Amino acid sequence: MIAPAGRRRRGFGFAAFTLAMVALLIGLGAWQLQRRVEKHALIGALTERLAAAPGPLPLPAQWGALSPAADEFRRVRFAATYAAGPDAMVYSSGSAVREDISGPGTWAFMPARLPTGEIVVINAGFVQNTMQDRAQQDRAVMRFVTSEPVTLIGYIRFPETAGVLTPAENSANRLWFTRDHLAMARVLGWGEVAPFYIDLEQPEPASGIPKPGPLEVHLKDDHLQYALTWFALAGAVVIAFGVWLRAQRRAE
Repeated sequence: MIAPAGRRRRGFGFAAFTLAMVALLIGLGAWQLQRRVEKHALIGALTERLAAAPGPLPLPAQWGALSPAADEFRRVRFAATYAAGPDAMVYSSGSAVREDISGPGTWAFMPARLPTGEIVVINAGFVQNTMQDRAQQDRAVMRFVTSEPVTLIGYIRFPETAGVLTPAENSANRLWFTRDHLAMARVLGWGEVAPFYIDLEQPEPASGIPKPGPLEVHLKDDHLQYALTWFALAGAVVIAFGVWLRAQRRAE
């Protein structure tokens, strides 16, 4: 039989553990609510950028100061000439920012030269289901490329980082599995390129391939659900402690 002093020590220990768990769970719930506020602010900012009238492309001297937080999805308009170098394709199973894209395919990345000589990489659009047919992909892209300057409207995007499970690029087929235009430029000899690339909105080629288009924000927002779950768990811990404490007092 446990002595009264031993029961008190055990009770204090269990109370301290319960208090720590409740504080942790409430903290996690509050953190999710803060994440929700931040996510809504981000959605609002990105929605505003996507809906804004296109502005000029930042000058090359400003490129080093651009950042994903301040400039991702900024809508721009500029003139450029598509280069005759090799294109690159990025495999995709769909798109989180293009409602008109479904099913597997590839994004067509290619360099374009500004009137001042700098190279900006353009994601010229989506090509449906041609990942394994490099010849077909080349024919589609070559119909898109012209030697004349064109006015492009699109969105500033920044390169992705490959995950642990992301397949390595297939250099022979010029096929990537992450939107890292800087790696493409190194492998394909595009030269020094801008630190960002452009997701093309328009113009669309007469053939419709590749298929550019407008972007829309669809960010996952489950933070309120997660917060309520953490708060409910905190309440359950308090109830469990209350049941245990009542049983201990009855036993005494």
